[in-house]
Amino acid sequence: MLRLVRTSLCLYCHRTQVMPHMRPYSSFIQEENTVAVDTLYDLSVDISKVRKLKGWVLRQSPVYVSETATLLRDMGANGQVIARVLELYPEAILCTPEQMEVQKKLWMSVCASQKDLVGIIEKFPASFFTPSSDHDNQTANILYFQTLLLNKRIISKLMATAPQSFSRPVEQNQEMIQALQKTYLDLGGREDNVKVWLQKLLSQNPYVLLKLPEALRNNLMFLRESGFTSNDLLQLLSKLRGFVTELNPESMKVTLSYSQETLGCTEAELRQIVLQCPALLYYSVPILVDRFKGLLSTGVTMEQITATPTVLELTTHIVQHRIQKLRSYGYDIRTGSLEVLNGTKKDFEMSYGKLHLRRERPHFNPVAPLSTED
Repeated sequence: MLRLVRTSLCLYCHRTQVMPHMRPYSSFIQEENTVAVDTLYDLSVDISKVRKLKGWVLRQSPVYVSETATLLRDMGANGQVIARVLELYPEAILCTPEQMEVQKKLWMSVCASQKDLVGIIEKFPASFFTPSSDHDNQTANILYFQTLLLNKRIISKLMATAPQSFSRPVEQNQEMIQALQKTYLDLGGREDNVKVWLQKLLSQNPYVLLKLPEALRNNLMFLRESGFTSNDLLQLLSKLRGFVTELNPESMKVTLSYSQETLGCTEAELRQIVLQCPALLYYSVPILVDRFKGLLSTGVTMEQITATPTVLELTTHIVQHRIQKLRSYGYDIRTGSLEVLNGTKKDFEMSYGKLHLRRERPHFNPVAPLSTED
């Protein structure tokens, strides 16, 4: 036993003699670039936020913090904007001044002013500070979209929100654009309107370019087999939601089946409801279950929902909040139209305001007749 203890102690002594000559584990981790950290600190950047989310950037060298700040400042960005950009996308400091100047020149070909470009960088810094290897594809794609006579605002929005579509070969975008144009015209769309339709579609759903033409064809084929006519499909395309590429036949089949069963309608009636409310195509069953349940719990009937299916586009929270507000002015949603619930917050406030006037007007002039437009 004594020999075993001595052996263990010897091993321990030997280990303690060797360990001082070994580099501690932490020293294997690359240290932060103190110049970069200090410069970012001077620019009022929240270093703790950068460390937490993108700490690896602070360990890089070389970096171009001052040059990035100067570029943004020369374009009109103030200190707060510069700090916000570097906090949101610290990788920006890894771009060389030459790369940034090339990107600035490229973006100014589709931006109306440097102020507009600063606004884009503030919201989408990753779209501006891109690798130099993407430059040729970006240039080719800009030229292609300009040949489609799309205005600069649309092109710059596409570059900002869907930069991947500009970083890939132009041929891939050409294929999808041609598929969209052909589909629109084959369904009966007017030749002189295709540019406007395409511009609105790309503006609302820039990610449509990243989809495959096969997805478009498969979804339209499914809807046609479900009884939708060419005119119906053109109406759905003109809703400008880009649903034709975001979905797949399997999900639409499940959703339509649930909607028909819940609404208790025929297939023909369901198609008309879908034309009014395309949400029945792209909302999942759990979402629809929640929204039907939320409406019915307020006393609304299924017949009312069928008459105004667009109410299903509102979340349960919004619906219940609006119904509660309407009740405070004596509007009984159970006997009235659900149309008053629809629309944006601004639309609803206008409808709500009319009810307010109806209630208050007799207080000031009890004999004044109410206009039917109120």
